Amino acid sequence: MKEFTEKELAEYNGKNGKPAYIAYKGKVFDVSSSFLWKNGKHQVLHEAGADLTAALQQAPHGEDVFKKFPIVGILRKKETRNV
Repeated sequence: MKEFTEKELAEYNGKNGKPAYIAYKGKVFDVSSSFLWKNGKHQVLHEAGADLTAALQQAPHGEDVFKKFPIVGILRKKETRNV
């Protein structure tokens, strides 16, 4: 399964013919098939190409909404440096 950095995920913003991917709890979903993600935007509040884990806490739906979308990869956590 493909691993995405946040920078790589941002490239899948649903614009200019690119697919619309979002991350949730470390999984990357392809939401391109949803009319609610037209042109990479959802309800004018969210943009594709981002980790929406925190944003879902404010959403009127639960995580079960992601069951209908394919998982295309995982989001790699930022590496932390020991200083």
